[in-house]
Amino acid sequence: VQLQASGGGLAQAGESLRLSCAASGGGFSGYGMAWFRQAPGKEREFVVAKRPTGATHYADSVKGRFTISRDNAKGTVYLQMNSLTPDDTAVYYCAAGRPITSSVMVDKSYYYWGQGTEVTVSS
Repeated sequence: VQLQASGGGLAQAGESLRLSCAASGGGFSGYGMAWFRQAPGKEREFVVAKRPTGATHYADSVKGRFTISRDNAKGTVYLQMNSLTPDDTAVYYCAAGRPITSSVMVDKSYYYWGQGTEVTVSS
């Protein structure tokens, strides 16, 4: 599976951006899809994941502001980001894997990674 992330860019605080991650290689519907992010000087952190069952897990920092969705027919997962703040500035990575529930927030649970798309939010 190859993942191609896009949609990053510049935004002002309070604005919205939508990221996309297109998968190729087959089997998309059977994978759990997730977004992680890495801010400058910080470790990569979990943002959100959506399992094949539809179950969704959000990091507390983005609950109520970010929404993950997936279109299995298109092999694409989306991240709608609203009410952005400067703390959301990071490189965002999409990932695919088959994590169990207790590991859905762990980056090592995911086999495939996109190249990252940069999001910069100014105050």
